[in-house]
Amino acid sequence: MLPTSSRLQLTEDLNICRILNGMWQVSGAHGRINPQVAIQNMFEYKDAGFTTWDLADHYGPAEDFIGEFRRQLAAKYGKAALSEIQAFTKWVPRPGRMTKKIVAENIDISRRRMDTETLDLLQFHWWEYRDRSYLDALKYMTELQGEGKIKHLALTNFDTEHLEIIIQNGINIISNQVQYSLIDRRPQVCMSSYCQQHHVQLFAYGSLCGGFLSERYLGKSEPRGGELNTVSLRKYKNMIDAWGGWQLFQDLLTTLKSIAEKHAVSIPNIAVRYVLEQPAVAGVIVGARLSISQHIEDNAAVFGFALDTTDYQQIETILAKSRNLYQLIGDCGDEYRR
Repeated sequence: MLPTSSRLQLTEDLNICRILNGMWQVSGAHGRINPQVAIQNMFEYKDAGFTTWDLADHYGPAEDFIGEFRRQLAAKYGKAALSEIQAFTKWVPRPGRMTKKIVAENIDISRRRMDTETLDLLQFHWWEYRDRSYLDALKYMTELQGEGKIKHLALTNFDTEHLEIIIQNGINIISNQVQYSLIDRRPQVCMSSYCQQHHVQLFAYGSLCGGFLSERYLGKSEPRGGELNTVSLRKYKNMIDAWGGWQLFQDLLTTLKSIAEKHAVSIPNIAVRYVLEQPAVAGVIVGARLSISQHIEDNAAVFGFALDTTDYQQIETILAKSRNLYQLIGDCGDEYRR
């Protein structure tokens, strides 16, 4: 099992694993999934201590997998065992007029699919800030929270300005999920300090850049076309290009490899550890390619070491040569609203 340092008391009633199992990978853009094997893999993650899942209403069968996992878990160990897992879903509606009926019906769909009376954490995403109906949606979600259908409210890919608007409207937000990695450090500009001041936690995704931050790409020529065979690889290759390009990325991987060897861990361990050690970060989401590949043992190594001052100096020497993504793209989530 994982050490106690792998856990975080996120709220009074939610104790989470600081590496969350990301379920975007079951959405269909990362290879064919075998549902039976996927559920078996979920038990393997849970038994190893990785008890916290990140998913969304639009991640293919992700919510259904959680529902089936919950049913099998209860059948095998009794209903009390359900308290050992945490499942954080998202609601990503199309912008437009929001009524309580619309909000409640969508929340009920997730509750049914996930086979739960109460959603542990509902992470809300909104595509269009100019449509301020997002405030109506959040107010109705707060009412549903009072009715016991949602434990806690959270956000996904909101920028600092609109997170502030939401909090100023009296809506209690627990966390915001943002892209955060050695390549994309935009949360360090505004988001992190605001979250610290207002007791909002960050969940980081993209911390491995879709697998680019690994030994697999060290010393390799720049991948193109068909080599970028998942939606993650295509997305994060664009981020690397904007950040500084393939040669600088190779310099970063070389540096990370030397740090990894010093700590007897892997490059992905260094990449995840870096983000976990940043202010306001509650957890890092690492994709779980259920029924295809898994990295349970490797992920566990993240909790066995800490980066030291020398490590940070070496990393910073490379990162200082990169472009400023905050200036190029904007604040967290701005890449989705251009």
